[in-house]
Amino acid sequence: MTYSVAVSGASGYAGGEILRLLAAHPDIEIRTVTAHSNAGQPLIDHQPHLRSLAHLTLQDTTPEILSGHDVVFLALPHGQSGQYTDALGDVPLIIDAGADHRLTSQDAWDAFYGGAFNEPWAYGVPELRTAAGKQRENLRGARRIAAPGCNASTVSLSLAPGVAAGVIDPSDIVSVLAVGPSGAGKSLKTNLLGSEILGTANPYAVGGTHRHIPEIRQALAATSSIAPDDIRISFTPVIVPMARGILATSTAPIAAGTTDAQIRDAWQSSYGDETFVQLLPEGRFPRTADVLGANTALMGLAIDRAANRVTVVTAVDNLVKGTAGAAVQSMNIALGLPEGRALTVNGVAP
Repeated sequence: MTYSVAVSGASGYAGGEILRLLAAHPDIEIRTVTAHSNAGQPLIDHQPHLRSLAHLTLQDTTPEILSGHDVVFLALPHGQSGQYTDALGDVPLIIDAGADHRLTSQDAWDAFYGGAFNEPWAYGVPELRTAAGKQRENLRGARRIAAPGCNASTVSLSLAPGVAAGVIDPSDIVSVLAVGPSGAGKSLKTNLLGSEILGTANPYAVGGTHRHIPEIRQALAATSSIAPDDIRISFTPVIVPMARGILATSTAPIAAGTTDAQIRDAWQSSYGDETFVQLLPEGRFPRTADVLGANTALMGLAIDRAANRVTVVTAVDNLVKGTAGAAVQSMNIALGLPEGRALTVNGVAP
């Protein structure tokens, strides 16, 4: 069976990456692409690397144009998806790459986003531990999926095995991330101009203000039915001069009485059978270059007994495993297709 697809926000980074992956998907027909201010223009003018899709023209983003497809991807700015989802009840599967349907707590939404609160959907991180197993079980046959925030899923995947196994203390997590500016979207912002980011590293959303914090707390709490308030995290992202990528360094205290073998086994047992989340051999740590273009999260784990902390370093391509790859992987699961279809573990080098 071939599934018809519409992608909104198709002129942006996330929408473009969704299209790049879907263009190689044998079960997908990309029928419609939409935008806002760029409607009426050829897609190729905004995504010149998508040569196989040069025949498509950006249409207006309206419920009438998005309706009638088997799958709709919403790659819109935060706070804009909710206005469409209620009007798309006829669409069998909708995947939202924005934040509108990620959070289960309205209080958390009000504190970090504001505006209308929308119904939470199945969370699109298949490998994430839950109290009942893995998140992929909640994606099978799902009709509505919330793709993750790139920083949030990277940190959550980094620490979920330790929280679930009880080998780390989740009340004192520290995460510092080097991130590429593509995660902030394609709209022009002075602080993201090349002249502002080349040759420097710029911290932002410092001091517990980043919008992905409640998403991380929610994901980690779900690993073993811990209350989100019991997950305490100091989260600091830093923009560095690379177009794509996240390198997340996360640490947490070692739980009393835990052995080194138990710590490493927590991560190995969680990800040993996974294709797209891989724990590197002891003493090895990833680079963002290793995951460029791949739907892979690579992580290295260190046990620092002097500081009594576990350190996990995880690298992802924020536009693939962090966003579009997670969305397509979740789509495959929901439709009953092979989970890795149109996705790769191989990066691009040099």
